[in-house]
Amino acid sequence: MRTHFGGFEEVGATKVDCKNFKRDINLFIGKHDAQMVINRLELKRDFLPDFSCEYFNLEEGVLGGLFWADQDMKRNYLVFGDVVSFDSTFRSNKYDMVFVPFTGIDNHHHNVTFAAALLANETADTYKWLLKVFKKVFGSAPRVVVTDQDAAMKKAIAEVFTTTRHRLCMWHIMMKVAGKVGKPLKKDKTFKQRICNIVWTDLIEPVEFETKWMEMISEFNLANNTWLSDMYSLKADWIPAYYRHEHMSGLMRTTSRSESENHFFGQVANSSLTLVEFLSHFETAMEAQRYAHRKNDHDTRNTVPEWLTEEDIEREADKIYTRNIFNDVQDEIYASVHKCTSKSYTEAGDFIKFFIKDLQFQGSGLFEVLFREKDMVLQCSCNRYEQYGLLCRHVFCVLRLCEITVFPKNYIMKRWTRDAVTNNSYQGFSNKPASNDNVEGVQGVVREIMFGNDYIVNRLVNNMEQLVIYRDQVKQQMIKVDECIGVPQPIPKKDRIANLLGFNQPTEDTIRAPVGIRTKGSGSKKRFKSFHEQASKKSIRKQRRCQICGSDDHDRRTCNRGNGENQPK
Repeated sequence: MRTHFGGFEEVGATKVDCKNFKRDINLFIGKHDAQMVINRLELKRDFLPDFSCEYFNLEEGVLGGLFWADQDMKRNYLVFGDVVSFDSTFRSNKYDMVFVPFTGIDNHHHNVTFAAALLANETADTYKWLLKVFKKVFGSAPRVVVTDQDAAMKKAIAEVFTTTRHRLCMWHIMMKVAGKVGKPLKKDKTFKQRICNIVWTDLIEPVEFETKWMEMISEFNLANNTWLSDMYSLKADWIPAYYRHEHMSGLMRTTSRSESENHFFGQVANSSLTLVEFLSHFETAMEAQRYAHRKNDHDTRNTVPEWLTEEDIEREADKIYTRNIFNDVQDEIYASVHKCTSKSYTEAGDFIKFFIKDLQFQGSGLFEVLFREKDMVLQCSCNRYEQYGLLCRHVFCVLRLCEITVFPKNYIMKRWTRDAVTNNSYQGFSNKPASNDNVEGVQGVVREIMFGNDYIVNRLVNNMEQLVIYRDQVKQQMIKVDECIGVPQPIPKKDRIANLLGFNQPTEDTIRAPVGIRTKGSGSKKRFKSFHEQASKKSIRKQRRCQICGSDDHDRRTCNRGNGENQPK
């Protein structure tokens, strides 16, 4: 706050004031935590278009699971939901409920959140409920799901997402390698290079992978390593060589996307939050994510890249793709000019088969490209388009050789284009229902105003004079609105907190927050003891007692009874 306001004097509150305010919030929430969150989400479901919320209870009304998704999430899923990663993260709230965000990749190649859930446990039945709700809300299962090696997740996905390809996280598995191969190989750079070369690549076929894997196992004497043998038996679930021919298989090879998403939400969540606070922080994080998406859209439309070639197809690609994706395509176009050359070509039925030499590729670097000009059909043996939805340098090289300057329209995948999704519409929500009956009409007018404002600002962004005039007009309207509404009366503390949080206290609690649950990542509840405390306890020895008379001032060797004294004569 000091940084935000420019000094402690400008904050307007002391540290004690902030602590007292936090106390007031906790007292306001009290035992109503779970009920307030459910009421808030159900109110959103009633008033916001296409908002979904589902939950279930355990015994005695304890919240067992909660799922929610809004209109923007659903719209993003329709475009970017071909590959979904989800992973459980912990310590996001005081009840140790597991937070499960569903993550994809947007047209700027950044994370996008499709839905979120809170779970009281991580059993297979709970994950089944979650996936069934996801399928119900979104209408379909994703083509590919990437998770870690959680057995409960695996069982639930197999039973609910029956048509989905389930892949394991390469990142999680490779992170375990160092601890499974022993200390000598842990620091062996040659071993690291060998295993990374055959795992972190999608340019080799399964036969080549198996051959190189066995050579590595033999060379480093790892035949008896049980863990590596187990991972090899699961190779079809995590090695790219086994799914390189699947559509969009390279889009998300690891749940490091989920790890990144968990870190993103971790910046606004911690293990001391109530559910009310967690939901508020989640909404703040989503606003930040959507703002970043709008900023990327703006930068794409209002900046010009640095050209790398003289090819017309490079200029056309800039008008098609977002900036981040264009940078990737631009690199391929540049490589097609400076790093690729045609070795030969031959006719293959209706096609012409080109043999393109890639000078940057290790090994033979020879790729086959099939091309049929009448309907612009292209296919390269590197499978880059099939895996990522973007054309490769070898295809661009063939287009250049054939003097084709127009970008092939049938190879433009919508998910990467500038107009994949429209700018997020206004999704503001008040905890008070609108006064008029036509709520949808009010929301429609609000969206039109927000869209019009964005449109005017985007059109005037390069005209400072007109932009200042428009700003002054908006300020004048703001003054008129304040004059019409008048000065508001002081609001009671309870109502101020309710307005700030966006939550009202319920009149009745039928849902309770879980207490004392244990999840895999919730950690130990025992207090850590210092070395001094542990040592002092060890130093306290048990007091000896005489085994004959039970006295603690002597032992059996010096006991009078044991020596015959005081015995009857």
